[in-house]
Amino acid sequence: MKKKNIIFLVCALAIIGTFVAITLNTPGSVDPETYSPKVYATLGALLPPVIAIVLALITKEVYSSLFIGIVAGALLYSNGNLELMLNTMLYNENGGMIYKLADSWNVGILVFLVILGIMVALMNKVGGSAAFGQWAATHIKSRVGAQLATMALGVLIFVDDYFNCLTVGSVMRPVTDRHNVSRAKLAYLIDATAAPVCIIAPVSSWAAAVTSSVPEGSDINGFSMFLQTIPYNFYALTTLLMIIIITLAKIDFGPMKTHEKNALNGDLFTTAARPYGDADDEMETPHGKVIDLVLPVIVLIICCIIGMVYTGGFFEGETFITAFSNADASMGLVLGSMVTLIITFCFYMSRGVMTFKSFTECIPEGFKAMVAPILILTMAWTLSGMTGLLGADIYVHDLVSGSAGALKMFLPCIVFIVALFLAFSTGTSWGTFAILIPIVCNVFGNADTTEMLVISIAACLSGAVCGDHCSPISDTTIMASAGAHSDHVNHVSTQLPYALTAAVFSFIGYIIAGVLGYKYESNIALVALPIIFVLMLITLFAIGNKSKEKTIQE
Repeated sequence: MKKKNIIFLVCALAIIGTFVAITLNTPGSVDPETYSPKVYATLGALLPPVIAIVLALITKEVYSSLFIGIVAGALLYSNGNLELMLNTMLYNENGGMIYKLADSWNVGILVFLVILGIMVALMNKVGGSAAFGQWAATHIKSRVGAQLATMALGVLIFVDDYFNCLTVGSVMRPVTDRHNVSRAKLAYLIDATAAPVCIIAPVSSWAAAVTSSVPEGSDINGFSMFLQTIPYNFYALTTLLMIIIITLAKIDFGPMKTHEKNALNGDLFTTAARPYGDADDEMETPHGKVIDLVLPVIVLIICCIIGMVYTGGFFEGETFITAFSNADASMGLVLGSMVTLIITFCFYMSRGVMTFKSFTECIPEGFKAMVAPILILTMAWTLSGMTGLLGADIYVHDLVSGSAGALKMFLPCIVFIVALFLAFSTGTSWGTFAILIPIVCNVFGNADTTEMLVISIAACLSGAVCGDHCSPISDTTIMASAGAHSDHVNHVSTQLPYALTAAVFSFIGYIIAGVLGYKYESNIALVALPIIFVLMLITLFAIGNKSKEKTIQE
């Protein structure tokens, strides 16, 4: 046996022996109401997601990275007891994988994913995707046009970020492929028009999540507050402007530049990873028409909107806005997509482009296409559960509330950074809203001016979306990779420089807005937005010029 293998074996046995000793000397079952791990509500509570994220970026392998993060979280929670660790990972009611998969909201999202996978398989089978690609080739004649069309569709589908990612990816993937836009760039365009659009759209599942995060019994109207935060949501607005600038000016930087350069030479992926196998192969069917893709997408949008307001009580007398605020996004999307699937099947059968046998063959094809995002989502939810069991939310709550009173002028930029870090670590924007919005409401709820309250809540929303945008364990980031059929780690590594650039200018905006908002009561956005837009414009063109000079030298 080689010396290196002997050393590895000795180390492995030492580690196993240590955990066995700990297991024998600590209880394997505990009372969850009284039990508290040693790192509870400390900085150590954020260690599991940090481990997972760092490993994913280093190893370029997301499944094992997430799993190791989950194991680390369970070990910290169990204080090293192997029996309790296994029970925590799988069966803890507040964070275990089995309970996460038993949650009706989570299962609804997985079912929605599978149905959309089946829809894509159906559209490919009848030739709808190929027909749309051929039609687009005659109307969208450039890479710039293909990217702007992707952005436009992303803005139009503002109802829900999951729905946005998968629908935009399905529709625009054939178009961007024809114009040699890299899959990493497509994933970025999808991701940048998902959560950033939903967070400034009054009629969306995100608006409902924000509204519900305002504390009960508060004098603040949640939906009215959401509307006031829109012009202060600097990250969402700068991200959308950034897409337009880099597309029109053809500016690429960081790892994305390599991906785009290779795409121009015919390699859309750059790396060897092809996570969706043959799912990109379109069925060239002579009977396929553009309507075979467009009609199901339109029906899907309409049915999902109806499904969401149905769950919110619209047909029981509630107003449309109230129904959207009370909607169950998971249930609404499942109902809407299921109805769409039935209508699509009937439509294809009536046109004679599909048989019942072909339809049933698409069901397992659609499921197989969604195995990768389902696995990643399952482990991301579990990792988030481990972080919750360790009291990460309490640690952040105490961190912010302990310093907020003395730093009110700079609270917006502080909240932005804290929300960014929390969303990045946990992979959830909605969870970040739920933690930070009540804190901000308590700090500014009795203030003479509501302007600082609005700016600070906007900073929370903005930071949460930014962290969600950057995090490899975020649902939306995973969905964007799935929609673009891009390798997930490629998407994260190429998107990060763009997201962080927008984050820097958003942070500057919240410093300006916080200082001005502490003295004035209105129209702060009219001052802050133009400043950060001009600064970003100058910076991006400077990056573009430097990048072109470097290319010429090479």
